[in-house]
Amino acid sequence: MTVPSEPVARSAAPAAPAAVEVIADQAAFDALVDSFIGVPLLAVDTEAASFHRFEDRVYLLQVSSRERTAVVDPLGITSLDRFAALLADPGIEIIFHDADYDLRLLHRQYNLRAARLFDTRVAAQFLNEPGIGLAALLAKYFGVTLNKKYQRADWSARPLSAEMVDYAATDTHYLPALRDELRAQLEARGRLAWAEEEFSLLEGVAWAPVEAGESNYLRLKGAKALKGRELALLRALYDWREASARRLDRASFRILNNEPLFTMAKQPPRTLDELQRVKGVGPETIARRGGEILEAIEQAMAIPERDLPRIPRPPRRVPDPEADARLDRLKAARNIIAKRLDLAPGVVCPNGTLEEIARQAPTRLEDLEAVPSLRRWQRLEFGRELLGAAADPPPAPSADGA
Repeated sequence: MTVPSEPVARSAAPAAPAAVEVIADQAAFDALVDSFIGVPLLAVDTEAASFHRFEDRVYLLQVSSRERTAVVDPLGITSLDRFAALLADPGIEIIFHDADYDLRLLHRQYNLRAARLFDTRVAAQFLNEPGIGLAALLAKYFGVTLNKKYQRADWSARPLSAEMVDYAATDTHYLPALRDELRAQLEARGRLAWAEEEFSLLEGVAWAPVEAGESNYLRLKGAKALKGRELALLRALYDWREASARRLDRASFRILNNEPLFTMAKQPPRTLDELQRVKGVGPETIARRGGEILEAIEQAMAIPERDLPRIPRPPRRVPDPEADARLDRLKAARNIIAKRLDLAPGVVCPNGTLEEIARQAPTRLEDLEAVPSLRRWQRLEFGRELLGAAADPPPAPSADGA
């Protein structure tokens, strides 16, 4: 049984970080890591540069214990082995805010794993916080205002300004105290085990890169509305842009936005004068890459009609009215449960999980264990209600009462 949420009094904010330590060489980094051995918890964050670079990497690593905050420049570090051992120590709780992407990035680049997590964003979701971003939570609990100026900063650039370093340090400095606040509320409402199950699933996340392939251009919004020659042009322009972005290590949209790609796919320019009239293709792009763009267009125009790309059509879904009806009942039940628990419906049980249950049509509580995405806490808390909603209703009596 859940306890209604109570207004949370603002806690005294931890003191702001004083002179932030910047660690930029291996010896200093090893000494920093050694100082953290045996601490009960450690807050971690990373800064990447997906807004600027083609391939995202860790360009900054922030680490805070309750007593110490440091910003690490990994470009000057040759080995993160000692840090990996810290993350893998089950005696140290590793705190992130929205851990998923950071963990994937750390795994891809350094093969790092965390053994025991606490994610303050997940905790906030289970408390139905109106704002689950770090800025909203720090403002609510500590009266701390985060500077949003550097949210899309180029963290790959060097040197970093003192203001950028201070901004980065803030992301982990307050996390131990925020973890304390949220954990206490989870315990009070009987939801700590729910959150811990989600934390344990995060511990296994790994990078899953999108494989290179000739159909990647179809991921662009609006691509599947094109046909024949237009598709060939879009594919050629997309491939040119991605190859250029990879070669220059620049974010794709910084080479050319999607909008001019579609414009040229529908009305292909054949000369530099025509290219100049395409909205979104600036003079610098024309001067540096105009010839390459026109060459890509000519290659697409030369493709024979028989070889033009076609959009693969997925197999038609076989109608299943009974499963559809079960899904409607499950959604209705889930929404009632969400209201009772004071949680967002998607946190209680996402639609994808309900679809799995509707297809499998379980009849026993044990049957729910065969639904891979259904958590243990969901089965225990409201599994029987889901079973009741999934149960097919008895047929309506006929007009003669039979």
